[in-house]
Amino acid sequence: MESPETLPFETAEKIILRWDSTASEEAREKMIFDGDRQEVDRYLQAVDEIQRSMSSASISDDPKVNCALQIAMARLEDEFRNILISHTNPIEADSLIDPTSLHFTTPEDEEDHDQQQQQQQQQQQDAAADSSSSSSFSSASKQRHLNDGDSSEADGCANLFRFNSGDGASSVNSSYRSTSSIREIDLIPSEAVYDLRSIAERMISSGYLRECIQVYGSVRKSAVDASFRRLGIEKLSIGDVQRLEWEQLEAKIRRWIRAAKVCVRTLFASEKKLCEQIFDGVGTAIDDACFMETVKGPAIQLFNFAEAISISRRSPEKLFKILDLHDALMDLIPDIDVVFDSKSSESIRIQAAEILSRLAEAARGILSEFENAVLREPSKVPVPGGTIHPLTRYVMNYISLISDYKQTLNELIVSKPSTGSRYSGDPSTPDMDFTELEGKTPLAIHLIWIIVILQFNLDGKSKHYKDASLSHLFIMNNVHYIVQKVRGSPELRQMIGDEYLKRLTGKFRQAATSYQRATWVRVLYCLRDEGLHVSGGFSSGVSRSALRERFKSFNAMFEEVHRTQAVWLIPDSQLREELRISISEKLIPAYRSFLGRFRSHIESGRHPENYIKYSVEDLEDAVLDFFEGTPVSQHLRRRSQ
Repeated sequence: MESPETLPFETAEKIILRWDSTASEEAREKMIFDGDRQEVDRYLQAVDEIQRSMSSASISDDPKVNCALQIAMARLEDEFRNILISHTNPIEADSLIDPTSLHFTTPEDEEDHDQQQQQQQQQQQDAAADSSSSSSFSSASKQRHLNDGDSSEADGCANLFRFNSGDGASSVNSSYRSTSSIREIDLIPSEAVYDLRSIAERMISSGYLRECIQVYGSVRKSAVDASFRRLGIEKLSIGDVQRLEWEQLEAKIRRWIRAAKVCVRTLFASEKKLCEQIFDGVGTAIDDACFMETVKGPAIQLFNFAEAISISRRSPEKLFKILDLHDALMDLIPDIDVVFDSKSSESIRIQAAEILSRLAEAARGILSEFENAVLREPSKVPVPGGTIHPLTRYVMNYISLISDYKQTLNELIVSKPSTGSRYSGDPSTPDMDFTELEGKTPLAIHLIWIIVILQFNLDGKSKHYKDASLSHLFIMNNVHYIVQKVRGSPELRQMIGDEYLKRLTGKFRQAATSYQRATWVRVLYCLRDEGLHVSGGFSSGVSRSALRERFKSFNAMFEEVHRTQAVWLIPDSQLREELRISISEKLIPAYRSFLGRFRSHIESGRHPENYIKYSVEDLEDAVLDFFEGTPVSQHLRRRSQ
């Protein structure tokens, strides 16, 4: 093989012209770099000779030299494109797998994975469900499952929250940079990389930098676009994203999180490596220019999705997906800084950082708006039977989910809630003494504040019951549910604290006591001795007519209480049983004693069955009907006397 120094210009020119595709059919049909390596070497030597001739002052203006150089550059551009295209194959499926978080290769596989994940989450959540309402939280739609009651409650709660509102060029193996999560792969075989570098060096040294970059960028960008399609990344504008229904958006957010990890850590990182292999050292920052020509558009497309979410309308159901996005992007920031580390790629780094900041601000804003929505939730129709209000279920399940994001939210929530009423005397907002919560994190104070305003709202709703007893039962049910939710979540309990939990426990017990007073004081009042005896000895001075009226009053009152309160509902079986026992402990001994003292006075008269209608056992059985939420017969069933 002749050395470059000895190849005459005439010989070089002949080689160049022989491969002029505009003048030769053979040259149009064949590619030099697809053929014999000796022919490749001879062509490159010929190009080198033409370039040396151009540098010679004596012949640089020779039209033949200029013509030969233009033909050579056009040919090398075609060869460069052909090598890139012929070695640009779809990335192997295994290469699109993030071993830490990704378990799919195509959108269809990803959907199957989502379904399996949702089923697993559902099973875990069902196992820990509230005993009274079968609570569940599928990540596919947290909004749907925040109401863990029956369908009527879920329908009612659907309207609760509507707002108006560098490696070497010859490297073959995968390499790892400064972050262990980056997983580069070789996109093109090393032999082809060598040929591409050889062509790039000659095109760039001859002043054909722009043509080289454009060819490289167009081919490799098409490859990146193909990988995007395999990952299910759609070309959506910010407006397109914001017009999607939330359930559609949830699925796309899950896919984006997985795809973004692959794009940054494997796809973009590997494209950067390939640019360095081909262009590093050829010219100043050329490798970076080619890299940005390839990935800038796809990177903007990728991050525009997260940006659209970060600036979209805020509503409570979006919080958890926004936090998922925030955590994913936070995790990716070090990798983004490594992959896009040059001055020309600074805009990508800035965009990612700004999106992260806006996601954090969106999370803070949603929490604030959620607090306001809980306070202002306007429903005035009492829930039947004084059971747990859908608002209570929604809010407590919501803050239980918030506690699952404690690590992230502790970093994002840095200020206490704005109550706005402590010094204004606004009666529509509860006061809260923050001095009692010294030492707690701002997030914990926000959660306690949410519970405070929930109770404030529930107190208002309790006033819509005409029956004071039912009003107290409603408060008891709902505060008990709050307590059970706090106790059932270790994270939530740790943040709320046992001191405040004791205060909540005291409130529902106080409500239970208030219920018993409102209901049973007047019933038990019928069993008093006062007013039954006349002047004279007590044993012989009982007024039979007064005693008959007393029994009649007791029977009527108890029957009315039994009829109405059997349809009242205490969903928690343990609380229901405790309240029944407490009622029995007051009612049964009082009735037994009254019956023992005065039974003979009634039975010695006419029609005693009209007055002593029930035995002690009848009342014991009747108490078991209370708070089941089921109507009972008009009259108590009497045992045989």
